[in-house]
Amino acid sequence: MKGMLQGTAVAAIALLAAACMDTTSPSTSVLSLTDAFVTLPAGFTSTNNTFAPSNGIEGAFLPPRGGHGPGGEGMMGGGLGPDFMGGIGFGRGFGQGPFGHGGPFGHGDEAGNCSFSSGTGLVTCTETRDNGLTIVSVTSFKKADGTVQSAPDSTTDRVNAQITATGTVTRHDSAVSVVNNSSNQTITGLSVGSTQRTVDGTSRGSESTTGTNADGPFTASRLVGDTTSGLVIPIVSGRPTYPTAGTVIRSMTATVAIQGQTPTTHSRREVITYNGTATATIVITQDGTTKTCSLPLPRGMPSCQ
Repeated sequence: MKGMLQGTAVAAIALLAAACMDTTSPSTSVLSLTDAFVTLPAGFTSTNNTFAPSNGIEGAFLPPRGGHGPGGEGMMGGGLGPDFMGGIGFGRGFGQGPFGHGGPFGHGDEAGNCSFSSGTGLVTCTETRDNGLTIVSVTSFKKADGTVQSAPDSTTDRVNAQITATGTVTRHDSAVSVVNNSSNQTITGLSVGSTQRTVDGTSRGSESTTGTNADGPFTASRLVGDTTSGLVIPIVSGRPTYPTAGTVIRSMTATVAIQGQTPTTHSRREVITYNGTATATIVITQDGTTKTCSLPLPRGMPSCQ
């Protein structure tokens, strides 16, 4: 389903990226990203998370010569997902509006390998990809009265989706990455008559890569994760809407160990708070240094102090 959303979200993501990449103005610049924070672990965008949809920036991290380079500027992993900043078109009911996709229904069923268990009330889909990753989604669909459904329709109100994306990826340069990604997201208010949607969820990804670069044999590991708590998005006919309540916390830690050298570790944390106004607050802490930014909604460009 994320692939279906990419076209709608391009403009919003481009605006966010442009603002975060501005290094000439103190009012709009943010903390520089290390190279490890620019991309996401392999397979992570197959989970439900707060990062921008897969748009060519996902891939195993390989340290440049000399360790971490200066990297770019902006938010981790390509930015904030469009649902979290008013970048999704309007609409009521399942399949429409922000978080309208209701979870991962589409990951495994694209391969025609889904099954519904009447005993558990869960739809399980499995997809094995050519790159060595296996995606498994386990989803619960329910009406507002709690009735279990074998597939979503216009009456679906609540979806809980749990996804794993695991496996071993071998790059063309023979570097090998072992990844273990997972997410657990619940969305309510998906039925046609609902006036708002509520989202809660967590995701976690780990990636360990071994290989050789110009400095010699190395091991690079990354941990990424996020927590979405009490995110509320009003649903208003005729126009896109943005979250008016809730908090998103995102973090990433990267460690590089090159043979014969002292390992280096970098960490970054981003906290986005929605307070009912047309401006969200973003607090970024990287390697102990903190900067506060504001994000006009919807589809605004952040400015930082």
